[in-house]
Formats: sequence, structure tokens, C-alpha cells
Amino acid sequence: MCRHLAYTGPEEALGRLLVEPPSALYRQSWAPRRQRYGTVNADGFGVGWYAQGDPLPARYRRAGPIWADLSFADLARVVRTRTLLAAVRDATLAGADAEAAAAPFAAGSWLFSHNGAVLGWPHSLAGVARSLSSVDLLSLEARNDSALVWALVLARLRAGDDPGRALADTVPEVAAAAPGSRLNLLLTDGASIAATTWGDTLWYLRRPDGGTVVASEPYDDDPRWHEVPDRTLVVASGTDVQLTPLKEPSDASAAPPSKEPRT
Repeated sequence: MCRHLAYTGPEEALGRLLVEPPSALYRQSWAPRRQRYGTVNADGFGVGWYAQGDPLPARYRRAGPIWADLSFADLARVVRTRTLLAAVRDATLAGADAEAAAAPFAAGSWLFSHNGAVLGWPHSLAGVARSLSSVDLLSLEARNDSALVWALVLARLRAGDDPGRALADTVPEVAAAAPGSRLNLLLTDGASIAATTWGDTLWYLRRPDGGTVVASEPYDDDPRWHEVPDRTLVVASGTDVQLTPLKEPSDASAAPPSKEPRT
């Protein structure tokens, strides 16, 4: 229901990653090449990035389509960062939350995005939501499935889980409560990227000039793009990528991480 992308590596202009490539996220808002659900991502967009020396990310989000924002391409041309997370949105359900429902969601140094849908929302996650405190629930940025999934991930991060474990434990919990849900999650703290595939596409690219991109689909035809298998956890830095099979809701544990060879 969305397309999203994260990058970490040498400093780069936002536009070099999000606007200029032939199939950039900007173009994916109206012409995605590999999107399995939905056809147009016009229900909002957002980008979060980290400025030099500041651990807290900045965000630029809008409720409308990215192509209708006449300022974005100009902004993206001059803003530079070492890490970003961006998304274009195709809303699962109509709502009145406007740009508050557009990823990335944020808390402290974290940025988060959800590509997919929780089936049976909101009833299916009523039981899971009881694990959250009243403050967590009252602090949700939006009244949608993605915001609730983010609250579940954030609770684990605040309890001390590392990013990969927080995603790897949240996905089967939500999948057990709402079978058939699509849960491609994307998370960064400004230094590394964690992501999951659960029902939709995900690819990664280690750029020859440095840096790693993790995205719903390739933004160009570079043969170095690798497709991530479904039911997989991805943990990436600017130079390395690790893939770990995700446990099904009934599994006791996941397989240990396997480091991808350099290419």
C-alpha cells in the first residue's frame, strides 16, 4: 500500500536518492514498477533525515501526493544527509489524519515506516494493544494501523531491544493477531537500517561509491540490486547487510543471522 526507502552512507543530497533516479520514489508515487497492492501512492508522503551533529531527525511530510508539492524537489536538491527514510503512501482506509498518518513516524532518534496493511483493523489488534500503556495509546500520531504497529515497535526499543529484535518480535505478534497482514517495516536511528519483508517486496543495494539503500523496489536498473526473500529481517549499515529468516507466529525462534557476502 506504500513504497518506502532508507539510505545510510556518505553524505548525499536527498534528491540524488529520491528524485533523480529514473524510477525514484518520486516517480513510484504514480508509476511503481513492482507494487503488488494498489497502483497510485497519492495519499501523502514524507522524508526524515539527520543533519550533521544532530541526533534528532528532521521531517517533511504532506497529506497530498509528492508530485503536487512544488517545493519538495527544490528542497531535496540542496538538503544533504548521511541517513534518510522516506515514503509515499497509498492509504489502506480513508481517514482524517492528513499528514500525521504519513510516514516516517518519529520518536527521539528513530524514524519508522510501514508498507502494508493490518487485516481486520482495528478490531484485530485490540488484544495486542492492551500490552501498551495508556500514555502510549494516547500518544499515537494517527488513528491507523501503521501508527499502532509503530507504538508496538517503539515500546520494545524503549525496553532495550535492539532494532532488529524489536522488528522481529513485533511482526509475528501482529501476524498472529491479524493473519494475512502485510508487514514490511523500515526503521533507522541515523546510523543503521532495520527492515522486514512480510507480504510485499523489498530490495537492497550496496552502492559502489559507498552507502546502502533498502527500498520497496529498485530506483534504477543497476544489476547490483538484490531482492530480499519474503519473511526476512534485514539489518544494514553503510557497508554490510545481514539477512535473517523471520519466525512464523507459531515458531519458537528464528534462525541465526547470516552475513551477506560483499559484492
